Amino acid sequence: MAVCCDLEVDVNGEKTFLLDKKIICSFSGRLSKLLGKSPSAKRNKVIFHDFPGGAESFELISRFCYNNGEIDISPSNIFLLYSTAQFMEMNNSASRQSNLLEKTKKSVEEISYWTWSDLLVALKHCQDLEKVAASSGIIEKCLDSIVGRVAMTSEASPSASASSPDSSGFRLSCDTRSTESLKNGFSRATWWFEDLSVLGPDLIEMLMKSMLSRNYNHVIISRFLFYYHKAKFGAASADEKHKVTEVVIDMLYTLDPSAVSCKSLFGILRLMLSLNIRKSSRNKLESMIGSKMDQATLDNLLIPSPYGKTYLYDVNLVLRFLKAFLHEGGWRLTLMRIKKVAGLIDLYMAEVAPDPCLNSSKFLALVEALPDTARDSWDELYHAMDIYLEVHARLSEEEKMKICCALNYDKLSTEACIHLSQNPNFPSKSAVQALILQQLKLKKLVQGTNNTKLYTDSPCNFIETKGKAKKDEQAGEQIVLYSGRLDISSDNEKLREHLQGMQWRVMELEKVCKKMQTQMAKIMKSKVSSHSTARSLPRLCS
Repeated sequence: MAVCCDLEVDVNGEKTFLLDKKIICSFSGRLSKLLGKSPSAKRNKVIFHDFPGGAESFELISRFCYNNGEIDISPSNIFLLYSTAQFMEMNNSASRQSNLLEKTKKSVEEISYWTWSDLLVALKHCQDLEKVAASSGIIEKCLDSIVGRVAMTSEASPSASASSPDSSGFRLSCDTRSTESLKNGFSRATWWFEDLSVLGPDLIEMLMKSMLSRNYNHVIISRFLFYYHKAKFGAASADEKHKVTEVVIDMLYTLDPSAVSCKSLFGILRLMLSLNIRKSSRNKLESMIGSKMDQATLDNLLIPSPYGKTYLYDVNLVLRFLKAFLHEGGWRLTLMRIKKVAGLIDLYMAEVAPDPCLNSSKFLALVEALPDTARDSWDELYHAMDIYLEVHARLSEEEKMKICCALNYDKLSTEACIHLSQNPNFPSKSAVQALILQQLKLKKLVQGTNNTKLYTDSPCNFIETKGKAKKDEQAGEQIVLYSGRLDISSDNEKLREHLQGMQWRVMELEKVCKKMQTQMAKIMKSKVSSHSTARSLPRLCS
């Protein structure tokens, strides 16, 4: 019997099929409508440009038609058959006895009875038909089943055998995890990481959303996302790296901040530097890192500058981190956390200060990024300024003064003030101001009062005052303020000599103060001791 081939079908330009029009049309409503009015003797040609699944899926439905409506539906072909049956309208209107769409729907309803490996196989094969499968709800059913089993086994016994799908009655094919992996065992909560890392980023996003809707542990989700990014990133193409990175960042951003590792975020950041990912994802990553600045290290912050920039490190990025830290911290932003970040930034500034290409405005922005309360001592910041001014000796006096204006002289130690007074890198006004402040502090200490008002104006607001000499009765010394007598614009050598003399005066006064404090402590101790003994006598006599 001769085989009739009166229908030619071109599928997406991949392959051409010669078929019996009567057989195919008896199962496909779409072809039946399309070819119903065509003369039976004439060969017809149909061209599909957007056939779901391509030539592979068309061959499957052709076999279904030629086999009188019978086909073996499995996890590996269920998505192809379902999407093709929808496209070709293989429903009750075409054939009531052998309805392919109805057959695939019944198989989908049995997903809850599928094995773990069956679910993985089905999800792998549906990725190319994701839009069709998602609209049908099949992907959601598969992912719900996956999440349910992950949650069930995570709550089971922590032993290696109990933490796998097999322990809950799920059969696991030998190719899912190697024998070595089974011997070593996965932890109770993370055994599924390797299996699910083969899925595409779109499916992973859907999977994570399903887990979050079930209030799954955010710590475990974040660990999986970092694992997934590392597993996918190495061998992926440029476009795939973009997609994977954006999905991972977007999903991490939805988690509880305390569940996300700061170190791992910096790991993603360094991998992301070479990628031009969308701005929204980049902003989310910077925001997450910024909110955890108190957990960062100096090495984390030493990020190379973007391509084409002359400066060594990306200072702008660190400034954005600090802005996010102050903004995102909210009620969690304690003084202790702020002080910890201030210490880190002081180290960072000392590291970037020697960069000859770092302009003064960026350095000043780092100095002023945190509030004054962030530092109990400004010695480390002064050290960073000293390095910067030494390397950038060609800065104008105005630029130097802008930097010095940000320095809190009140929070400099005596040693730092003395060093500043002899430091040729700093403007003369700064040196005079530092020494005057120390003298006033010592005067207050010697007088033993807290009511004396300190002169704390920064050098940029410095107003020359007339020198005054006041006799100190306790120390028997005089503290002379030279601010009115020194001519700031005079020869620097003369100014240094004056400052050196004032420095020795400060040191001598410090010695006197220490002696007085020691003597006062002894006197107070003896008084307390005698007073305590006197009060206890009546009790002894009784």
